Amino acid sequence: MPHVSDVLSAHDIRKVSNIQVLAKQVVEGFCSGLHRSPHKGFSVEFKEHRSYVPGDDIRTIDWKLFGKTDRLYIREYEEETNLRCTILLDSSGSMAYSGSRSNGVTKHQYAVQTAACLSYLMLQQQDSVGMVTFDKKVRRYIPPRARPRHLQAIINELNKQKPKHETELGDVFHEMVTKIHRRGLLIIISDLFGDVDQLMKSLAQFRHANHEIMIFQIWDPDELNFPFRQWTQFSSLESASHRHLVDPAQVRRSYIEKLDQFREQLAKGCSRHRISLVPMTTDQPYADSLAAFLALRRKSK
Repeated sequence: MPHVSDVLSAHDIRKVSNIQVLAKQVVEGFCSGLHRSPHKGFSVEFKEHRSYVPGDDIRTIDWKLFGKTDRLYIREYEEETNLRCTILLDSSGSMAYSGSRSNGVTKHQYAVQTAACLSYLMLQQQDSVGMVTFDKKVRRYIPPRARPRHLQAIINELNKQKPKHETELGDVFHEMVTKIHRRGLLIIISDLFGDVDQLMKSLAQFRHANHEIMIFQIWDPDELNFPFRQWTQFSSLESASHRHLVDPAQVRRSYIEKLDQFREQLAKGCSRHRISLVPMTTDQPYADSLAAFLALRRKSK
């Protein structure tokens, strides 16, 4: 059975262990002691009494007060619970890419380590975290839990993942809208390759449901810089039949233009929907990138 140490090094854990992921909105499930939910329930901090009315749960009646006053009162509490976070991990074929400057690390391996690190961090601060793995469809959904041993279940699932198949993020996320009922923080780890308009429509549905969204977009340096110089055969990692032998010099300018358009469209869409979009490249230590971003995020609170 894989262990946490098989995915996360002690060095990486130290970099992020003191940084808390704080969401911008007061939503269900926020971290005890850091956020106070407006939703009342059976929790830790007493708020006030109110008169009993038919239909109230009799378990909330203060019987000691009834003995003193001969009147029925309900004890109301202000609920303090943990952040509910769900990590959505892209395991489609394009995530299998590894270029010359990534030290043999594929985008998917980098994404898995990032997901494991965030899961560890959430559970360390007593938040609940869940996991969704997907390619052309949702492969596994692990609901959020706050128990420390829950990390092992996530690690086990992460180690099973093999990037394959095509994907259309918009379709997959549209499916997930109906599965994730309670509001919380959604962390998407993906290269985001696909139709941007369709993706934004699905993300808008999550935002309409009052989820906060962070996206860690995983890049290989080759995808950003297109360093190829000699005739090269490019093969699709999502469809084996798609292969093209090209002269990079002839397509580089067009590629960079389309890449810039793609990134600009994504950035504008995320800004419009108040979504945090964080680029990460596989030649940079993932723990460094996470620590820098989360530290900046904490300062903004």
